[in-house]
Amino acid sequence: MGDSIIEVNDVSMMFRLYREHVDSMKEFVIKKIKHQIAYEEFWALNHINFQVKRGEAIGLVGKNGSGKSTLLKIIAGVLKPTTGSVKIGGTVAPMIELGAGFDTELTAKENVFLNGAILGYPKEMLEENMDKIIEFSELGRFMDVPIKNFSSGMFARLGFAVATIYTPDILIVDEILSVGDWKFQEKCQDRIQDMLDHGTTLLFVSHSIDQVKEVCDRAILLNQGQMLMDDSVENVWERYNQM
Repeated sequence: MGDSIIEVNDVSMMFRLYREHVDSMKEFVIKKIKHQIAYEEFWALNHINFQVKRGEAIGLVGKNGSGKSTLLKIIAGVLKPTTGSVKIGGTVAPMIELGAGFDTELTAKENVFLNGAILGYPKEMLEENMDKIIEFSELGRFMDVPIKNFSSGMFARLGFAVATIYTPDILIVDEILSVGDWKFQEKCQDRIQDMLDHGTTLLFVSHSIDQVKEVCDRAILLNQGQMLMDDSVENVWERYNQM
């Protein structure tokens, strides 16, 4: 892969939008076998191509429904593209969906080990860094509480603290810095900057131009599944505001 740590090669993603309401899996299977399920094809991404060098910080910009989150999920390995391919040259810590990989019936401490295991972190490493996770998340009083009682901000604190306790080669962040108070957002930005200083590559989605300017070297503009622009943050944001 040379200097690139991420290569997105002609990636397209199609979803099937089913028109009929089906009440059970049994009914769905029967109708599908009989070819009675009507659907339309929705292409969330169309022929996306770009490369990211090691240590770069890339902002993904676009209106809601432009394909940003779908693209991040494909890069993180959560989704498989309909066509095309993605090559990854390192470890990935994805923060794509708030609470993804959490079990709401478990306590915050139990979810540290569950979420960490999903991210590929050894149990011993999580045990050694538990105090740091608690300190960063500021959830000390709530670590033995089932997270079904947590607010969205508390989910964000816990998820970010776990995902970033280890310095990955690639960090993927999707809108998580829009959740929580401004002090927590500053802590997250400081930690991201520290990871960047140590060579981590960042893919970052945010609707805040200030956050994108703060951490990103360049930006990619998506619109209705099409990649319109790959340029400096200032140039991309100017084009975005004209849409």
